[in-house]
Amino acid sequence: MDKFDIRVGHIYDQIGSGIIYRAFEERALLIDNALIGARIGYKVNDNWNINVFTGRQRRLFTQYAPNMKGAVVEGYVDFTSKKEGAKLFAIAPGVGFVNRTLDDAALSGVVDVVKTYQDVDRFKPEYNTYAYSLFNTLTYGPINLYVEGAIKSSEAFNDPNSKKTNADGSLTSGKMVKASGSVIYGSISYAGNGLGVTLETKRTENFEFRTDPNLLLINGIINYIPAMNRQNVYRLTARYSPATQLLSEQAYQADVKYRWSKKLTTSANFSYITDLNGDKLFQELYTEVLYKYKRKWQLKGGVQLLQYNQAVYEQKTFAPLVETITPYVDFLYKFTRKKSIRTELQFLSIGDDIKAGKKQDYGDWAFALVEFAIAPHWSFVVSDMYNITPGKNSPVENGEGLDLHYPRFDIYYTYKANRFSLSYIKQVEGVVCNGGICRLEPAFSGFNFSATSSF
Repeated sequence: MDKFDIRVGHIYDQIGSGIIYRAFEERALLIDNALIGARIGYKVNDNWNINVFTGRQRRLFTQYAPNMKGAVVEGYVDFTSKKEGAKLFAIAPGVGFVNRTLDDAALSGVVDVVKTYQDVDRFKPEYNTYAYSLFNTLTYGPINLYVEGAIKSSEAFNDPNSKKTNADGSLTSGKMVKASGSVIYGSISYAGNGLGVTLETKRTENFEFRTDPNLLLINGIINYIPAMNRQNVYRLTARYSPATQLLSEQAYQADVKYRWSKKLTTSANFSYITDLNGDKLFQELYTEVLYKYKRKWQLKGGVQLLQYNQAVYEQKTFAPLVETITPYVDFLYKFTRKKSIRTELQFLSIGDDIKAGKKQDYGDWAFALVEFAIAPHWSFVVSDMYNITPGKNSPVENGEGLDLHYPRFDIYYTYKANRFSLSYIKQVEGVVCNGGICRLEPAFSGFNFSATSSF
C-alpha cells in the first residue's frame, strides 16, 4: 500500500545478523521460531526502510505465551565517486530493538525456582527484557567489512557453571542467575584475482535470550548468534561440531580460498574458540584441494586437524580434549550428462585417553560411500561407518553389543518441486549440526521417510 508493507501471519525475519532477533526454521533440528503476529514496513525512500513487528513465537504446533515486539531501521549510503572507474564505496547501517514481556505463568516459574535459593543467590525477576543492536556493512571495492554490537538488559537465565549455595554452606554447580549480556561480532572479506579471504571474530557474554527463561536446549530461542567454525558436510569431519556458547565465548576464524586455474582450487579454514576465561573449547584446521578435469570428473580431498572440548559441548564430565586427524577423498565421475557416480572415503584417527589406556571417545572410524545418480529424478546411496579401533565409550568396550558397522541406504526421488526419500539408518551417538545450531542425537536404527515440496 503505497510506501507501506503489511504482513500478518507466520513471519520469518531477522535484525542484522540475527544476534538480537531471528525468526527462522531448521527442520533437521526441529526448530520453527516463526513470529505469529504482524509486521509493518515503511519505505522512507529508495535507500531507507523502517520495520516494526509484534506477536508471539511459534512453538511447533502451538505458540509461547510471552509477547515480543521490536523495530529496525536500515539504510544504504553510496559514497562512490562519479569518476569513471572509481571503486565502490558505500555503507549499509542499521539499528534494531527487541522487547520480550513475560506472561504471569513464565514469571511465576522463575519466582518458584528463586524461592528455593539461599538469600545470597536470590534476585528479583523482571517482566520485561530489552535488547539493542547497532550494525553496519562497509564496502570498498573488493573489501567488505561488517560490524555488529549488541547489548541485552539484565534478566534471568540458567547458568550451568554458576555455583548455588546450599543450606549447609556447600556449593553445587548450576542455578538461575540474573545478568545483562553483550555480543561483539565482526568480519572482513576480500575477493578478487582468484583469491578469497574472510576473517571473523566474536565475543559473547551472557546472551541467552528466550521467550521464557525456564526453557532449555533449543526451545524458545529468540535470537541466533553466528557460529564461528566451518560447516562441514562429510560424515567424519562433521562428527565433532561445536555448538555456539551463549554465555561465554571468544572466537576467531580465518578462511582462505585461491583458484589457480579453471581446473585447480585450494582452500583452508582455521577456527579457534575459547571461553572468556581462556580455556580452549575448539580448534580446527581444515584443508581442501579441488581438481576438475573438463566436465568428465572431479577429485576433492584434504585433511582436518581438530581439538574438541567434549566436557563442555556434550557435558561428559572429566572427558579429555578430543584430538582427531581426518583425511578424506571425494571422487565424482560422469558417464553421461545424466548419469554419474560419486565415492567418498574418510578416516578419523583419534587420540589416546591416557588415564583409560584406550582410544578417546568411540575410537577410530572409517567411512565409505557410493552414490549413483540418474538426473533429474533418481539418486541411490549406500554407505558404511566402521569402528576400526573401539574407544572407551564405544558399545563394544562397554559390553553393550558388538556393533562395529553402521550402514545406511538411501533412495531419493525428485519430481519438479517435490523431493522424496526413503532411508534405512543405523547411526552411532553423536552431534548433528545445521547452520551452527547443534544437538546431541542418541544411537538410532530404523527407517526414515521424508517428503518435501517447495511452492
